[in-house]
Amino acid sequence: MSDVKPPSKRTQKARETRGRILQAALELFVLDGYGATNLQDVAAKAGVAVQTIYFVFGNKRALLKELVDVTIAGDDEPVATMDRPWYVNALSAGTAQDMLRAYVAGTASVLERVAPIGKVLDGACASDPEVAALWPHDVDPRYVVQEGAAKALAGKPGARAEVSAEEAADVLYGLLSPELYLLFVHERGWPRDRWERWVLRTLIARLCAE
Repeated sequence: MSDVKPPSKRTQKARETRGRILQAALELFVLDGYGATNLQDVAAKAGVAVQTIYFVFGNKRALLKELVDVTIAGDDEPVATMDRPWYVNALSAGTAQDMLRAYVAGTASVLERVAPIGKVLDGACASDPEVAALWPHDVDPRYVVQEGAAKALAGKPGARAEVSAEEAADVLYGLLSPELYLLFVHERGWPRDRWERWVLRTLIARLCAE
């Protein structure tokens, strides 16, 4: 019998409030931009007092940081991307092609969430230099994720032998970037499934043996 207790009503209510604030911030940041949105706007849209936002997040920069982290993850659970089931399952596939199929599908779900907020983050960094300091500059977390996938791919049957893990990481980093996803899906109007098919074919052609 499990000893895990369900969350209390107070905890559940706090989590719901946090979720409403994040959703309101996302909609307003995307629509109006980070600089033009104030916390009073967010509070009004979320149906809370502005003091609640200060209590939960501290300030607008911290709210943006939390919003980006939750958007990437897809939830507010403290689980890193490389420990997420979709990532672990993709990297455990038996062949290089099977891994890429699962990996592109999982990455597409992340990019669909992340791509719109990328422009918000760029604008926030431009208008508030302290925003950029919220993330480490000595390492690129997105490259670390792609590097882990590339190293796993290199050991799979069907991987192109002459392509190093370093080159494969660069290819994954470029083709599975939010910028390229935005270019095809948002600017050129490709449906997501069309982008998935194209990027999968391109990756297989470059990283898998014929």
